Amino acid sequence: MADPLLQVKNLKTNFFTEEGVVNAVDGVSYDIMPGEILGLVGESGCGKTVSALSILRLIPDPPGRIVGGEILFEGEDLLKMDEDEVRHVRGNKIGMIFQEPMTSLNPVLTIGRQLTETLELHLRMDRSASNQRAIELLEMVGIPEAKSRVHDYPHQFSGGMRQRVMIAMALSCNPKLLLADEPTTALDVTIQAQILELLTRLTKELGTAVIIITHNLGVVARYADRVNVMYAGRVIESATALELYHKPRHPYTLGLLKSVPRLDQIRKDKLDPIEGMPPDLIHMDGGCPFRPRCRFTVDRCKEENPPLIAVGDMHNSACWEWERVAKATPAAPAPAA
Repeated sequence: MADPLLQVKNLKTNFFTEEGVVNAVDGVSYDIMPGEILGLVGESGCGKTVSALSILRLIPDPPGRIVGGEILFEGEDLLKMDEDEVRHVRGNKIGMIFQEPMTSLNPVLTIGRQLTETLELHLRMDRSASNQRAIELLEMVGIPEAKSRVHDYPHQFSGGMRQRVMIAMALSCNPKLLLADEPTTALDVTIQAQILELLTRLTKELGTAVIIITHNLGVVARYADRVNVMYAGRVIESATALELYHKPRHPYTLGLLKSVPRLDQIRKDKLDPIEGMPPDLIHMDGGCPFRPRCRFTVDRCKEENPPLIAVGDMHNSACWEWERVAKATPAAPAPAA
C-alpha cells in the first residue's frame, strides 16, 4: 500500500487576541493518499480554513501561530522547513484555491501575468514558454478565446471565469496536493456544478490529491472519497463519504444531515436544524464542546472531551454515546449535489 501523501498529526494553531487565546485548530490529525479527494466540512468558525492555511504556513503572525504538531508532506515536516523551503512547496507541490477569486487575484496585473509569474518562479520557464503555457492552462479550464483573454484583467471576467482562472493557477505547476477552500461559494448552482466537474476531471487526469473545504454537504457526497467533520477546532467524525452519510455516528454529523433538504421529504415537513450556537473557542472547558446543543448528552460529557475512536471499518467518532446515536438514526441517504 502506498504511503500517505500528507499526514497531519496533532496540529494546533492558536490566535493570541486581547480577549484571550483562540484554539482555532486543536489537535487535528488526518492523512490523505495520492489521488484521493478528502472533504472537510463543518460550520463557519470550526477551523476548516485555518487548518488548510496551516498546511501552507500562511497563518498571519501576529496574531496567529502554529503551536504544535507535525505536517508531513512526502515524509518531510513542513513545520521544520525554513521560509525559502516552504516557498518552494507553495504553489509548486501544493496548490490552493482560495475562497473569493476577486480578492485573490491582483486587479492591476493581467490574468496572463499572474499565471506566468508562478511558472517562471517554480519551473524556471522563460517568458515565451510561460506565455504559451498560460494559454494552455486557460484552455484546459474551459475559458474560450484564451489567446486574447490571457491579456485581460480580473474585472473583465465573470465570477465563474475568475474561479476557473484560480483553478488554472493552482494547477499550473502540476501540484501533488490541491487545497480547495470553498471553491464554489460565490457561484450560482449551474456554475458550481461546472467548476466541480472540471476540478474533479483535472485532478483525476493529473493524479492530484484534493482537500475540499465546504459547507455544502451535497458537494461532499458527490465528489469526496472520505470526509472529516470538524467542530470547535477538532475532527469529531471521520469516515468514507458513503459510510458517513448512511451511518452517522456523531450527533453533530446527524444534525448537519437533518438540516439539508431532501427530495424524498414531504413538502410540509420542516427542516430539523441544530439548535444553539457554536462554542466560544476562548472559553472552553474540559467537556465535550457540542454538549450544549446535543440531544444525547450525559453527565460524562461535562467532565471529559471524548477522543476520536474507531466505531467501524475506517469510521471514527468522538462521542461517548455514539451507539445511542447509531440506534436512533435511520439510514440517511446522501443529499444530491
